[in-house]
Amino acid sequence: MNERSILAIGIDPAFADLSAHPELSVELVRAYIDQQMEQIRAQGYEVDSCLVDLGDTAEQAVERLLRSREYGCIVFGAGLREPPALLMLFERLLNLVHRLAPHSRIAFNTNPADTVTAAQRWIG
Repeated sequence: MNERSILAIGIDPAFADLSAHPELSVELVRAYIDQQMEQIRAQGYEVDSCLVDLGDTAEQAVERLLRSREYGCIVFGAGLREPPALLMLFERLLNLVHRLAPHSRIAFNTNPADTVTAAQRWIG
């Protein structure tokens, strides 16, 4: 397993309910995500971003990446975990990760701008 590889799983901002966060827009969230991916790469990590829909193809997208390589750490985005309406999707994806990547460490970010910090807690 490549300890320096990260998979970041989150809701595609186009599908996110941002109504509770009027300071955010789809474009701003996407910019935060892109910035985090670049910061991860700049620190010498390999990273794949998997932005999913609300369930139609989410599991297939995550499964495709999990079967393509092993990851040292898998980070779940807050937008996937926190809205109660997405609980079942989050549980399905978490169980998929548990089944297909049992040796990967799991991390959770708290917002779209702290993915690097979340991963570094577990893979340094």
